[in-house]
Order: sequence, then structure tokens, then C-alpha cells
Amino acid sequence: MIDTSANYTDGGAERTIGRVLRETDRSAVILVTKAGYIQGDNMRLAQSRNFPEVVRYGPGLWHCIHPEFLATQIERSRERMGVATLDVLLLHNPEYFLMACAKRSITTADHEEFYRRIREAFAFLETQVAAGVIRFYGISSNHFPLSADDPTHVSLARCLAQAESVTPNHHFRVVQFPLNLLETGAVTEINNDDLTPLEFCATHGLGTLANRPLNAFARQRLVRLADFIPPGSQMVLDDLSQRLSPLRDHEALLVADFGLPLMSGKGLADWLLQLAPRLDSPLVWEQNAYRLVIAPVQQWLGQLAPPSRQKAAFQSWRERFIELANDALACVAHFAAAQAQPQSDEIRQRLRAFGYADDGQTLSQMAINTLRSLPNLSCVLVGMRQEAYVTDALGVLDLPPVDGVSILRQSATIQLQAAAP
Repeated sequence: MIDTSANYTDGGAERTIGRVLRETDRSAVILVTKAGYIQGDNMRLAQSRNFPEVVRYGPGLWHCIHPEFLATQIERSRERMGVATLDVLLLHNPEYFLMACAKRSITTADHEEFYRRIREAFAFLETQVAAGVIRFYGISSNHFPLSADDPTHVSLARCLAQAESVTPNHHFRVVQFPLNLLETGAVTEINNDDLTPLEFCATHGLGTLANRPLNAFARQRLVRLADFIPPGSQMVLDDLSQRLSPLRDHEALLVADFGLPLMSGKGLADWLLQLAPRLDSPLVWEQNAYRLVIAPVQQWLGQLAPPSRQKAAFQSWRERFIELANDALACVAHFAAAQAQPQSDEIRQRLRAFGYADDGQTLSQMAINTLRSLPNLSCVLVGMRQEAYVTDALGVLDLPPVDGVSILRQSATIQLQAAAP
């Protein structure tokens, strides 16, 4: 199964999938895509077409599930992927309507309007099923697992009721929601007719897709459920300083041999060493590396002007500097990753206390396998950007199942205790 969306890399993901599908047996692939976001190219389309019922959530982020907009998205997705039929079309985070209402105060009328819009979208999607354009439809929502008391909670029961009101033979068959070791609501939150989301879906024959199995949001912060360096190991600032020594020594030649200034007066090596204590995760480094390091280095290099008689020697120095700088950036990335490893080690210890016998598995494999072991979950969605990550995820297929329900319920208890004042 391939899960994607019209807004992933502004349509680029679907185009990539289309190239792959041309070399693949289409009948062997279940193709799932989503529609609803108005960003990038869709923003330009929406500004020119003036679609009804657009939710203008924020600058550069609009949302719409009106049939007129959905029609354009289905056609564009089919064209990008080169397919006649989409197996599953999901409304992508329709809760943006409720979130926009919550900026003031959500009323009963707002909820009624929300589910009316869901019904109208479903009615349109039934016509697309009849036309052979899609086979099934559903909803991907981050708010299915929320407490029923949350004003932005999306009720599976009410969504199903909308489909049933359109036709008893509806094709509302798939839902998607976040589920991982720290966000356990799909398994632990009783919010639909005295059932959890996963239990409700099993009772009513809805297929279930779990997204973000390794990217958990806890206390308004992203926690990556993976190992970054070998479990139990560490990297301290002195280790990083030693690894940056070749770059520091090479930078000293810039002053001694060419009389040129170091970057920011201190040099890249010392700047990285000063920056490193603020990098407590790989994500922080990824989000800031270009702005804080790469762009300033590029600007500084472009401003260096060696004496004309030393241009050849300076070019050799510059080429070696770039090599050492790239090595240094890799060392800093490793350092940032190492800072997140103690948290991963703690999560692994908790899993073992909850009854997970890991037998040398990576934390990411343990996280995926816990979800894969749930009896009512149809599929765990994992990313496919890096070959090493794909290989790691595929290793889960050879692992014995665990008591996923028990593990997630225990994990939810820990989370509740940690959140208590």
C-alpha cells in the first residue's frame, strides 16, 4: 500500500509515485491519497477559482473539502500518478474547520456545520465511486483520538452516520489517525459509543491506517522514537571538540598563510562548538543548520579575497576547507543525535518494563512492532525517504508479535502521570 497526499511536496510525491507505478504491476498496489489542503500550487488555484467554503486558517494555509475543490484534487492526483482510478481518497484533516472556529469559541451550530460539510463531501465522493474514479473514501484526522470533550474532536460515529445518511451502501471504508508509543488515544481513549477509535472501526468494518508511528508529539514537542547512536553510548562536548580539531587547524592557516579573517572572527570550528550545546535533537539541527551555519559560511567564503599571487594556493586551501567543513557538519549532526539517545534509552527501558522482550531490536522496530501487533489495525504507515530506514522497518516483518494493547495502555498511564501537575 502506498499512502500519499496531494500536498506532499506540493504534488511532487504523487509525481514520483507515478513514475514508480509505470514500472509496477498496478493491481499489486493499493493507492491511497488525500485532499483538502490549500497550499503552494493549490493556493494559486484557489485564488483564481474562489472555491466555496474555504477555511482560511492562516497565512499560506487554507483548507477546503467542498465538492468543487475535491473534484480538482481528484483529477490532478490521477493525472500526476498516471492512474485511472484511486483506490482510496481521504479527506485530509478536515478538523481545520473546527480549529478555526476554536480561535473564537466553538458552538453547537459549528459542529452541525462541520458534519454537514462532511456529508456533502461524502455525497460527492459517492458519485466518484459510481463513475469509477475512486473505489473507496474516508478521512485522515489527527483528532479522531482526542477526548470527546475536546471541542475539536472528530467523531467517528458522527462521520459514519453522515455516510449512512447518503446511502446504506456507502463506500466510507478507511480512516487514518496518529498512533505511537506516546500518542495512544486510538487504543486508549473511549470516545465513540463507549468504544475506542480502533474498537469502533473494528465493530463497523472500517479499515485503519496508523500514521506517525515514530514521530510522537508529547508536551508540545516532537519525540523521535528511534535510536540515533548505539543504545547506552554517548557523545559529549569534549568529544566534538576533538573531532573538530582538523578543521580548526586548517582554519588557522587562513590567517597565518593568507592574512585573511576567520568567519565571524572566531572560525567555523569554534562557532560550531559554541552552537552545539543548544542542539538537543537531530530535528533542531536540521531546522537550523542552513540558517545558522551553511548560509553564513557561504557568504563568508564569497567575500574572501586573497592576494592575486596566492590565488592558486588559496584555491587549494578553500577546497580542503570545504571537505573539512562537511565533515564537521556531519560530526555536529551526530552530536545532536547523541543528545536525544538518552531519551530513546529511557523509552526502551519502559517498553521492557511493560513486557516487551526486545532481543536486540532497534527502538524504531520496537515502536512499529507494537503497533503491528494490534489485532484491529490494518496498516502501520512508515516513511520511505532513506534506504537505511526502509531496511530497518522491513526487519519488523520477521519479529514475533507482542501484546500491543497492553503495552500502549501502560504507556498511556505513564503519560498521564507525567502530565499531572
